[in-house]
Amino acid sequence: MKQLTLGKDLKRHYQLYLLVLPMTLFFILFVYTPMYGITIAFKDYSFIQGVFGSPWAGLDNFKQVFGNIFFVRALENTLIISLGKIVFGFPFPIILALLLNELRVRWFKGLFQNVMFIPYFLSWVVFAGIIENLLNASGLVNGIMATAGREPIGFMADSHWFLGIVFVSDIIRGAGWECVIYLAALSAIDPSLYEAAQVDGAGRWKQALHITLPGIMNTVVVLLILRVGYLMFAGFEQIFAMYSPIVYDSADILDTFVYRMGIEQGNFSFAAAAGLFQGIVGLTLLLAVNKIAKKLGSAGLF
Repeated sequence: MKQLTLGKDLKRHYQLYLLVLPMTLFFILFVYTPMYGITIAFKDYSFIQGVFGSPWAGLDNFKQVFGNIFFVRALENTLIISLGKIVFGFPFPIILALLLNELRVRWFKGLFQNVMFIPYFLSWVVFAGIIENLLNASGLVNGIMATAGREPIGFMADSHWFLGIVFVSDIIRGAGWECVIYLAALSAIDPSLYEAAQVDGAGRWKQALHITLPGIMNTVVVLLILRVGYLMFAGFEQIFAMYSPIVYDSADILDTFVYRMGIEQGNFSFAAAAGLFQGIVGLTLLLAVNKIAKKLGSAGLF
């Protein structure tokens, strides 16, 4: 069969190429082209001299980063929050999807799924505003506590309460979306497997354990790999919209630390070095976990 040249292929399928063009230009302009800016992590960057004119500083910026106590604190907080989201948040949509899959009342199943999915459409700014209104000193929660004779609690100003709020709010906002992914994976399982299991006398629990869970395991592994890949990124939008200097000791993460050092304080080289370290570690974790998953028999992410 004669192979098409690039020119003939462009002419023959120009509609498809036009469809891909906007996203291709987006990635070239806003993803790949700015990558040269990473070099400021190795320079004594000056806004006046620019990226090309700024003198090289070698690894001095990285030495400053690793010697900064606030960077170390932000790194610890990032790992704590990210691991907490994996431990508490990752299993929840799986359990929710399995429970919904067992429901036989279709209208209730659809209603519950839609209600769970609604928070995902709210930005973290809006969602954090709702949480603030519920938990502040004059909010609904403290109002209920006051009627019971309890003293009001500064939930958003207490480091211990704040971490719990971060985990719970992340679950509420994201569980609906991940639940949809798992439900889609569940719909691909062959119904004849359940019928055969029923004939063999397997109950609901054994069917879930030996058919349902193995049927969605590849999806679970892929989402877990992505979660681990983002271990160094604990959720900038969420933390930035919810935290305050009062809870910096437990809420300041690498993303917010880089933002303050780069945007607020103008120390671009320092911020670029911290961000580059964050990205390299995240990429390494992603590749390592993906390789481990493939060795254990999963399809992996790629």
